[in-house]
Amino acid sequence: QMQLVESGGGSVQPGESLKLSCAASGYTSSSSVMAWFRQGPGNNREGVAAINADGSPSYADSVKGRFTISRDRAQNILYLQMNSLKPEDTAMYYCAADPTLLTVVAGRVDPSVFVYWGQGTQVTVSS
Repeated sequence: QMQLVESGGGSVQPGESLKLSCAASGYTSSSSVMAWFRQGPGNNREGVAAINADGSPSYADSVKGRFTISRDRAQNILYLQMNSLKPEDTAMYYCAADPTLLTVVAGRVDPSVFVYWGQGTQVTVSS
C-alpha cells in the first residue's frame, strides 16, 4: 500500500504561482510512475503532468511551458510548480502513483491505470 498526501493548494490571482507537493509513504518505489491530475467542476479528471520511471516528464498541452513536475526520490516527494496560472487552471489537483507502470503520457493517460491516489488539494485562480 502507498499513501499519498497532497499539499500546497490555495487561492491566487491570474499570473501568480503555486507549488504543490505530494508526500508518498508506505510502499514506495523510486521507479514508480507518478503524476498530477486535475478535475474542475463538471469536468473529467485529466492528466496534467507525469514523471516516468526513468525520470522523463510529460505535460498536457494546456500546461506546457507553465508547469514543471519534479521528484525528490530520497524524500519520496513529488512536486508540481505552477507558474502563470490562469482561471482555467482552477480545479482539485490529485497526485497519483503506480509502481507497475513504466511510461505514461500526461495528456493522454487514462486515470484508471493508476492504483494509488491522494485526497486532492484545491487550486483556485481568480481575480
